[in-house]
Amino acid sequence: MAEPHEMYQCQTVNCGYIYNPDKGDRKGKIPKGTSFEDLPDDWKCPICGAGKKLFKPLG
Repeated sequence: MAEPHEMYQCQTVNCGYIYNPDKGDRKGKIPKGTSFEDLPDDWKCPICGAGKKLFKPLG
C-alpha cells in the first residue's frame, strides 16, 4: 500500500486529483506500481490536464 509521501495531489483549482502509484493511471496508460518520479515528463493529470510540476506530495 502506498504511503502518503508516495502519493501526489494536483494543486490546480477545482481538481485535487491524487496520483496513487498503487493504482497507476488507466487513462494515461500508466501501469500500477509506477512511482510519480517515474512518470513521463509529458504526463498530464487525467482530470484537468495539468503537468507534473503542478503536483505536490501528500506527506
